[in-house]
Amino acid sequence: MSNRSFYSSKIERFLNSSTEEIIGQLVKNHTQQLEHLQTSAWLTQIELLQSQLSKLKLPTGHIFFEFLIPRMGRRADVIVTLGGIVFIIEFKVGSNLYSKEDLRQCFGYALDLKNFHRGSHKKVIVPILLSTKAKNIPFDIEISEDLVVNPINSNGNNLTTLLEYISRYFAKTAFDPLEWASSGYLPTPTIIEAAQALYANHSVEDIARNEADTLNLGVTSKEILNIIHKAKKEKNKVICFVTGVPGAGKTLVGLNIANTHSNPKDDEYSVFLSGNGPLVTVLQEALAIDKSNRMKLTKAAARRETSQFIQNIHRFRDEALDGSVPPEKVAIFDEAQRAWNAEQTSKFMQTKRNQPNFNQSESDFLIEVMDRHQDWAVVIALIGGGQEINTGEAGLEGWLSTLNTRFAHWQVYCSEQLLNGEYISGKLTTENIEKLNKIDSLHLSTSMRSFRAEALSSFIHFVIAGRKKEALSLSHSLKDKFPLFITRDLKKAKQWLKSHSRATESCGLLASSNGIRLKAEGIFVKNKFDPVNWFLGSHDDIRSCHFLEDTATEFDVQGLELDWCLVGWDADYRYNGKYFEHWRFKGSKWQKRNKEEDQRYLENAYRVLLTRARQGIILYIPEGSIDDTTRPPEYYNETFNFLIECGFTEL
Repeated sequence: MSNRSFYSSKIERFLNSSTEEIIGQLVKNHTQQLEHLQTSAWLTQIELLQSQLSKLKLPTGHIFFEFLIPRMGRRADVIVTLGGIVFIIEFKVGSNLYSKEDLRQCFGYALDLKNFHRGSHKKVIVPILLSTKAKNIPFDIEISEDLVVNPINSNGNNLTTLLEYISRYFAKTAFDPLEWASSGYLPTPTIIEAAQALYANHSVEDIARNEADTLNLGVTSKEILNIIHKAKKEKNKVICFVTGVPGAGKTLVGLNIANTHSNPKDDEYSVFLSGNGPLVTVLQEALAIDKSNRMKLTKAAARRETSQFIQNIHRFRDEALDGSVPPEKVAIFDEAQRAWNAEQTSKFMQTKRNQPNFNQSESDFLIEVMDRHQDWAVVIALIGGGQEINTGEAGLEGWLSTLNTRFAHWQVYCSEQLLNGEYISGKLTTENIEKLNKIDSLHLSTSMRSFRAEALSSFIHFVIAGRKKEALSLSHSLKDKFPLFITRDLKKAKQWLKSHSRATESCGLLASSNGIRLKAEGIFVKNKFDPVNWFLGSHDDIRSCHFLEDTATEFDVQGLELDWCLVGWDADYRYNGKYFEHWRFKGSKWQKRNKEEDQRYLENAYRVLLTRARQGIILYIPEGSIDDTTRPPEYYNETFNFLIECGFTEL
């Protein structure tokens, strides 16, 4: 039990124990060096709780101190189970106010238990913010459909009254508190939360679901670590392709490998590389903030370390131009399908990096860099299907082509899934690769992004492909847990989203980078975008996603996620009653996209936008205007009707 909480006891025994005995138990289970402030806070909590709980008419409940909330990397101060209800009490000792930030933290614990703790799924959960020096204020009981009560403020003087009144109000059947506490915890962290947890030395198994019917991240990570170890032992050059559906945890696997061998003195020293600028910036900053808070470092010192752990792939490439051997023996390339082709890379290197003779693709050059190691090296390429969104992105073909033509001595590891049509086009196969090893666990088949709707990526695939029958069929199983709304009223959409994102949950406004005519509706896709403030800013920061003012495009959000998304849908991808048409807005008018490659980028842009949400999505389709030739109503009406037929419900 000490694993789940630092102290666990029946209320009756808690009341008959001395404060010294209770604090002794807490200190014994606390693994870090304790400050005087912490033990002093515990003393205040124990004295207040013993005073209040002793007045209960039937003190037959249970009390836990420092109850672990793994996904958030924190412990709730106190949990009391009483009368079939779970009370989460978050203490702010010495505080004379009920701050919004503290309320969000307390509420966040309640929602985390509700969503991810098996024993809490059907329980009434009541979060209480207890600020010991604040005024007592009247309380109302507001409960949501998921049985989580809105946070209640208290200074502790009325705690007995609160617990007894709420217990009578709901009149639930008592349950076994120890069985409840030890029931399975199946978290699905955001990539930011997961990166912070890994960097703080939690294992990947601690923070990811581990269900018997899915190949979990721990299995995949272990397989890759074995491949690395074998390559070192047998002195081989190896490339390992890891595939998966959107949100399955490919990036998390990569971060886990990099974190396992993050010490430059480690002979399996690894680096996590990504060409996704916003993802790198946000993760580096999130890790720096977290490390600076945990280790009491300056943010600048923390940032120096985190920027070595996660690097922009362009920086890594530029440092290798002098022909030097990189210090890392293992290079993990996130979103490897986005590596540039030879034309795009050569053009960039010649014009931006003063390399007039450069004529390689990005994948070709990156494998060559790792091939400079005399003995062994490993490249881990994390591949997402259907996610190339930029001109010149070569997809998997770029990697296989260079392996066929220049690096036949490299061993290739992949799953059977890599060989299907989603990843490899008819133009190229793996037939020419001599040293091909197939391992099933190198494919992640279950999306973790939406813990409410694992079928979301399949549903979106059918929507984008214009296959409404298949989409509608999947929508029925989705809508119970994952709201799929659509509206033509942007103000109403924003109000709904703000009212449904609770506690620390995030919500944001997204649109296609070519959704230029959404500007008429107040959605600006060409605004200067600051990913750090948008993703990491507080709920009170106007630059943050929560304000629904700044718009993120597919380039800003790929690889990242939000709880709730509002997606503006412009006439660049419009349904004509039979199929989708592909358009680009240039100058002052729409132009047809005729190249198959351009059409695919647009489809993938919408695929990325529509698979960012973890808890629910609202689509906003403008009405258009008869007075504006660039956005007449007919550009939008058929798209709206089609999406309704796919299963979206009008708000």
